[in-house]
Amino acid sequence: MINTLLVEDDLYIQRHFVERFSEEEDIRIVAAVRDAFEVEGLCSQGGIDLVLMDVLTLHKHSGLAAGKRIREAYPNIKVLIVTSLVDPEVLQQARRGCADSLWYKDHGTDAIMDVIRRTMAGERGIPGFSPAVEMKRCMSEDFTPAQIEILRAFIKGYTYREIAEKFNLSVSGVRYNIAEMVRIGGFKNKEE
Repeated sequence: MINTLLVEDDLYIQRHFVERFSEEEDIRIVAAVRDAFEVEGLCSQGGIDLVLMDVLTLHKHSGLAAGKRIREAYPNIKVLIVTSLVDPEVLQQARRGCADSLWYKDHGTDAIMDVIRRTMAGERGIPGFSPAVEMKRCMSEDFTPAQIEILRAFIKGYTYREIAEKFNLSVSGVRYNIAEMVRIGGFKNKEE
């Protein structure tokens, strides 16, 4: 039996996982919580084999940071991070010790059963790359990695000047890359 602690802040998704896992003979949900901060206390009580945790939990607490702490404090507990974020940074953090495996939510719940079982068997299931995401008239892979980084900084609210300083570019270089992403994607403007 795989005693599983589920950490998912979206109650609809949490309920879906609980119902789906109840159909499996070898997986048992020990507890379902919404905040990554609750996880370590529950792990300290023992009886947990797997933590299935979202990247972002209640109050924007990081499932990746909690995963790293759990893996260090409780090496016998496996950590499977689940996400709908296709951010390459999530993959990099997972590889740096924040998770034993990573699964994208849009891949279907049948696929997660396979990932759970392989993770519990000792496999490290972290994909080599983020899946491409459709963005209006293009795919995320149509942008260069540098453009994705610029876009990420722009979305976080950085000014063109701050982005330029962060990535050692000129302000006009930042402006050009954002304009290229608007053009490639068929967007009306940079905000879209």
